[in-house]
Amino acid sequence: MIDLHTIDNSWTLFLDRDGVINHEKHKDYIHTWDEFVFYPGVEDAMAVFARTFRHIIIVTNQRGVGKGVTRLEDLEAIHRNMKAAIEKAGGRVDGIYFCPDLDDTSPNRKPNPGMGLQATRDFPGIDLSKALMVGNTLSDMQFGRNMGIKTIFLPTTRPEVNLGDERIDAVYESLPALARALQCH
Repeated sequence: MIDLHTIDNSWTLFLDRDGVINHEKHKDYIHTWDEFVFYPGVEDAMAVFARTFRHIIIVTNQRGVGKGVTRLEDLEAIHRNMKAAIEKAGGRVDGIYFCPDLDDTSPNRKPNPGMGLQATRDFPGIDLSKALMVGNTLSDMQFGRNMGIKTIFLPTTRPEVNLGDERIDAVYESLPALARALQCH
């Protein structure tokens, strides 16, 4: 369980992207900015997170780049535009890490902790005892476990997931729901 009362500006928030921040394409990838659609209320939620957390880090598998079906330039444009929209709403993203690798054994591909470990090198102030991973897959939850951090599951795209899974510390319906809960504490 996660005690939201203990979360302050010494904490770090790790976020998955597709299915958490924006709508996920079923059995496909977000290839261009035109296909990227924020979930309702996410930009405002990110403003709450900016006031709450020291670091906000996005960790996202992007196999489409590795397969050659998503251009790296398009992924960079998506992230640049996403950050700009979040900042316009008063939020921020301190770092975005993506893994284009096709091989599930890649140290950077979630659930492996490589992207998170890279973030801890780039942001030495990250205290993993004060960190959360928010995602919409059990792979995201396993990434959190592999990092030794608390996990929050959003059942946005995987309603079949057993919410009692041992890798899940808390469940919220969306990022805005998590932001509302944080504001109440």
